[in-house]
Amino acid sequence: MTAMEAAVDAMLAAASRAFTSTFAIAIQIQGCMICLVLALGWAAASIVRKGVIKNMRRNIVDGNSFAFLCDNIDELEHSVQENLPRVSVVMPLKGFGEHNLQNWRTQITSLYGGPLEFLFIVESKDDPAYHAVSRLITEYKDNLEAKVVVAGLSTTCSQKIHNQLIGVEKMHKDTKYVLFLDDDVRLHPGTIGALTKEMEKNPEIFIQTGYPLDLPSGSLGSYCIYEYHMPCSMGFATGGKTFFLWGGCMMMHADDFRQDRYGIVSGLRDGGYSDDMTLAAIAGQHKRLIFSPPVAVFPHPLASDLSFSRYWNYLRKQTFVLESYVSNVNWMMNRALFTSHCYLSWGFVWPYIMALVHVLAALRAPYSKVVKEASDSSWGLFLVGLLFTCTLIELVSMWNLTKVEIQLCNMLSPEGPKVSLDSYNWGLVFIAVLVDNFLYPVSAIRSHFSQSINWSGIRYYLRDGKISKIERENSSKYTDLGGKHLYGKRTYPPNKSLLGYLSRTLVQWHQPKKYDV
Repeated sequence: MTAMEAAVDAMLAAASRAFTSTFAIAIQIQGCMICLVLALGWAAASIVRKGVIKNMRRNIVDGNSFAFLCDNIDELEHSVQENLPRVSVVMPLKGFGEHNLQNWRTQITSLYGGPLEFLFIVESKDDPAYHAVSRLITEYKDNLEAKVVVAGLSTTCSQKIHNQLIGVEKMHKDTKYVLFLDDDVRLHPGTIGALTKEMEKNPEIFIQTGYPLDLPSGSLGSYCIYEYHMPCSMGFATGGKTFFLWGGCMMMHADDFRQDRYGIVSGLRDGGYSDDMTLAAIAGQHKRLIFSPPVAVFPHPLASDLSFSRYWNYLRKQTFVLESYVSNVNWMMNRALFTSHCYLSWGFVWPYIMALVHVLAALRAPYSKVVKEASDSSWGLFLVGLLFTCTLIELVSMWNLTKVEIQLCNMLSPEGPKVSLDSYNWGLVFIAVLVDNFLYPVSAIRSHFSQSINWSGIRYYLRDGKISKIERENSSKYTDLGGKHLYGKRTYPPNKSLLGYLSRTLVQWHQPKKYDV
């Protein structure tokens, strides 16, 4: 045996013994508990989503062929549709990525029967999105109320928030609800109607939201983003009240912005970096209700060329959010999230590092006396087996929730291309779980000490939780998380019954549709 081998064996034996100390065993059991808590949360979320599926199937059996739009088919009669409130959809755009056009089509072809306008907000006419969305609006001009608004450059807040606030200023004077959407959201035909129905049913709702179901494109970066979103998804699958808010889909009362209730306009405009974190903080401060209906889950196909560096850029933007705040209470909450998330992330990863050492020690033991003594005197393989079992339970629960949400999305979009679970690589999912949890604290710590971030070619600097300086750098023409599928065209003649239109088009659901792109 060479000196190098002896040194390595000694280190392996020492690590094996260290990782079976009382403290190390506690760390490994903690990691197993984290796996089981995640599995339990995803199991609970799947029950909520399954409830929607069962209800839709029951309605279909009872003769409601349009259960993907509403529970009661009578709601589709023209007499009901003509009394629906006006909704303005505000969508800030930045660049023209791989799948933006497809996503925009699913948004403007909504089957909402009430007055509906779309406001596409761009920074300038030089933005690649400007001409693309203008052509799309021209294509649907006979059946669509939409316009492109040039917002100009932001000076006191993030460009996204600036665009949103300009959109609110330009919305119709009779608008009752405003729906903020990201350009990578793929809507179901009944989404706007479902959100509006809940707002009408419960006026106490301050914000209504939903959450994306990531469809990885095959790269490790795309699986890391899928894994990053999955733990958060259980907070949106409550079937009602939640403390979570996703900026990709937010429906609010238009008058809240007109009257600047709770300081939402000033809170966003004066140094706001993150729309959802700012509004969630305001909701918590004023004890306002955030609501997430169980049907608000949206397929989110990720870009086919989503590299690991683009994932890292996305993670940096997400962790940077915790550095912004609107009040001292919000600052304390963000610090608590920062600390707990970093602790749990590395608390999740460390047991796998320890398990790797136990396995290597067991494999080396037959060839090294010192390693064999350390391995024989420990119960490391028992801990490995325990961690393996808990990990398997966690992955099965994640797989089950993904399967249920895919099934729900397919039912909510019967005309859309079918989403499949077959495309998921669960080996890469496991690797992504480890990579994402390892890198999250690294990204969070870097964000804390840098206090600056590059977001779509714009660098923001924070001071006291608010944007204090904005520098514009070389911007990218592409978004990080683009979608990749088309929906069919869904419009119906004005002054006609939506139910009648749906009946006429029901037989065409599975016919191919072509568009010139």
